[in-house]
Amino acid sequence: MNVVSLRVITHDVAGLVEFYERVTGVPAAWSTPDFAELVTPSCTLAVASSRTVALFGEDSARPAANRTVIIEFRVADVDAEYRRLASLGCAFVQQPTTMPWGNRSLLFRDPDGNLINFFTPVTPEAVRRQDRQQDSRQDRRAGVQGAAGQA
Repeated sequence: MNVVSLRVITHDVAGLVEFYERVTGVPAAWSTPDFAELVTPSCTLAVASSRTVALFGEDSARPAANRTVIIEFRVADVDAEYRRLASLGCAFVQQPTTMPWGNRSLLFRDPDGNLINFFTPVTPEAVRRQDRQQDSRQDRRAGVQGAAGQA
Protein backbone atom coordinates (compact mmCIF):
# COMPACT_ATOMS: atom_id res chain seq x y z
CA MET A 1 0.00 0.00 0.00
CA ASN A 2 1.18 3.52 -0.74
CA VAL A 3 -0.29 6.86 0.33
CA VAL A 4 -0.56 8.83 -2.91
CA SER A 5 -2.56 11.90 -2.03
CA LEU A 6 -4.33 14.02 0.55
CA ARG A 7 -7.56 15.73 -0.50
CA VAL A 8 -8.83 18.95 1.02
CA ILE A 9 -12.49 19.84 0.47
CA THR A 10 -13.30 23.54 0.24
CA HIS A 11 -15.99 25.99 -0.84
CA ASP A 12 -13.28 28.09 -2.60
CA VAL A 13 -11.12 25.83 -4.79
CA ALA A 14 -9.46 28.67 -6.70
CA GLY A 15 -8.58 30.58 -3.52
CA LEU A 16 -7.20 27.54 -1.70
CA VAL A 17 -5.22 26.37 -4.73
CA GLU A 18 -3.72 29.85 -5.12
CA PHE A 19 -2.70 29.79 -1.43
CA TYR A 20 -1.00 26.38 -1.74
CA GLU A 21 0.75 27.40 -4.97
CA ARG A 22 2.16 30.47 -3.18
CA VAL A 23 3.33 28.65 -0.05
CA THR A 24 4.74 25.55 -1.80
CA GLY A 25 5.94 26.99 -5.10
CA VAL A 26 4.27 24.00 -6.82
CA PRO A 27 1.94 24.80 -9.72
CA ALA A 28 -1.46 23.13 -9.68
CA ALA A 29 -2.72 20.83 -12.41
CA TRP A 30 -6.43 21.46 -12.92
CA SER A 31 -8.69 18.57 -13.97
CA THR A 32 -11.94 20.55 -13.70
CA PRO A 33 -12.93 23.85 -12.06
CA ASP A 34 -13.86 21.68 -9.04
CA PHE A 35 -10.58 19.73 -8.73
CA ALA A 36 -6.87 20.52 -8.84
CA GLU A 37 -3.70 18.74 -7.71
CA LEU A 38 -0.30 19.96 -6.52
CA VAL A 39 2.04 17.09 -7.33
CA THR A 40 5.30 16.71 -5.38
CA PRO A 41 7.85 13.89 -5.69
CA SER A 42 6.48 12.08 -2.62
CA CYS A 43 2.75 12.88 -2.52
CA THR A 44 -0.04 14.85 -4.16
CA LEU A 45 -2.17 17.47 -2.43
CA ALA A 46 -5.60 17.52 -4.07
CA VAL A 47 -8.05 20.37 -3.61
CA ALA A 48 -11.70 19.68 -4.42
CA SER A 49 -14.92 21.63 -4.30
CA SER A 50 -17.55 20.94 -1.71
CA ARG A 51 -19.75 20.13 -4.72
CA THR A 52 -17.74 16.89 -5.17
CA VAL A 53 -18.71 15.56 -1.73
CA ALA A 54 -22.01 14.17 -3.05
CA LEU A 55 -19.98 11.81 -5.28
CA PHE A 56 -18.68 10.06 -2.14
CA GLY A 57 -21.85 10.22 -0.10
CA GLU A 58 -23.82 13.21 1.05
CA ASP A 59 -22.23 14.96 4.04
CA SER A 60 -19.20 12.60 4.04
CA ALA A 61 -16.81 15.57 4.30
CA ARG A 62 -17.19 19.15 5.50
CA PRO A 63 -15.09 22.06 4.25
CA ALA A 64 -13.14 24.09 6.81
CA ALA A 65 -13.97 21.64 9.62
CA ASN A 66 -10.64 19.81 10.07
CA ARG A 67 -9.02 19.98 13.50
CA THR A 68 -7.14 16.66 13.52
CA VAL A 69 -5.00 16.33 10.38
CA ILE A 70 -1.74 18.22 9.84
CA ILE A 71 -0.51 18.56 6.24
CA GLU A 72 3.27 18.28 6.38
CA PHE A 73 5.95 19.41 3.95
CA ARG A 74 9.68 18.78 4.38
CA VAL A 75 11.60 21.93 3.43
CA ALA A 76 15.30 22.70 3.18
CA ASP A 77 15.32 25.56 5.73
CA VAL A 78 12.28 26.07 7.94
CA ASP A 79 13.59 29.39 9.30
CA ALA A 80 13.95 30.81 5.78
CA GLU A 81 10.44 29.57 4.98
CA TYR A 82 9.14 31.31 8.10
CA ARG A 83 10.55 34.63 6.88
CA ARG A 84 9.11 34.06 3.38
CA LEU A 85 5.68 33.04 4.67
CA ALA A 86 5.56 36.01 7.08
CA SER A 87 5.80 38.29 4.05
CA LEU A 88 2.76 36.46 2.57
CA GLY A 89 0.70 37.16 5.69
CA CYS A 90 0.24 33.54 6.78
CA ALA A 91 -1.62 32.82 10.03
CA PHE A 92 1.06 31.25 12.24
CA VAL A 93 0.20 28.84 15.01
CA GLN A 94 3.80 28.20 16.06
CA GLN A 95 7.03 29.92 15.05
CA PRO A 96 9.99 27.67 14.13
CA THR A 97 10.59 25.31 17.05
CA THR A 98 12.87 22.29 17.39
CA MET A 99 10.72 19.32 18.40
CA PRO A 100 11.84 16.47 20.71
CA TRP A 101 12.03 14.08 17.70
CA GLY A 102 14.59 16.28 15.95
CA ASN A 103 12.58 18.23 13.39
CA ARG A 104 12.46 22.01 13.35
CA SER A 105 8.80 22.77 12.71
CA LEU A 106 6.70 25.76 11.70
CA LEU A 107 2.91 25.53 12.01
CA PHE A 108 0.43 27.75 10.19
CA ARG A 109 -3.11 27.57 8.81
CA ASP A 110 -4.47 27.72 5.31
CA PRO A 111 -7.47 29.99 4.55
CA ASP A 112 -9.89 27.15 5.52
CA GLY A 113 -8.15 26.65 8.87
CA ASN A 114 -6.31 23.42 7.99
CA LEU A 115 -3.04 23.07 9.89
CA ILE A 116 0.19 22.96 7.88
CA ASN A 117 3.63 21.96 9.16
CA PHE A 118 6.77 22.95 7.30
CA PHE A 119 9.66 21.05 8.87
CA THR A 120 13.38 20.47 8.49
CA PRO A 121 15.15 17.53 10.16
CA VAL A 122 17.98 19.06 12.22
CA THR A 123 19.36 16.31 14.45
CA PRO A 124 21.47 13.50 12.98
CA GLU A 125 18.82 10.90 13.90
CA ALA A 126 15.99 12.92 12.32
CA VAL A 127 18.04 13.36 9.15
CA ARG A 128 18.77 9.60 9.02
CA ARG A 129 15.10 8.77 9.64
CA GLN A 130 13.91 11.10 6.87
CA ASP A 131 16.61 9.88 4.47
CA ARG A 132 15.61 6.24 5.12
CA GLN A 133 11.99 7.09 4.39
CA GLN A 134 13.02 8.89 1.18
CA ASP A 135 15.23 5.96 0.11
CA SER A 136 12.39 3.52 0.80
CA ARG A 137 9.98 5.55 -1.37
CA GLN A 138 12.52 5.69 -4.19
CA ASP A 139 13.13 1.93 -3.96
CA ARG A 140 9.39 1.23 -4.14
CA ARG A 141 8.97 3.52 -7.16
CA ALA A 142 11.92 1.88 -8.90
CA GLY A 143 10.45 -1.57 -8.20
CA VAL A 144 7.09 -0.57 -9.66
CA GLN A 145 8.71 0.98 -12.72
CA GLY A 146 10.98 -2.04 -13.18
CA ALA A 147 8.07 -4.45 -12.91
CA ALA A 148 6.07 -2.41 -15.43
CA GLY A 149 8.98 -2.55 -17.87
CA GLN A 150 9.14 -6.37 -17.57
CA ALA A 151 5.42 -6.88 -18.31
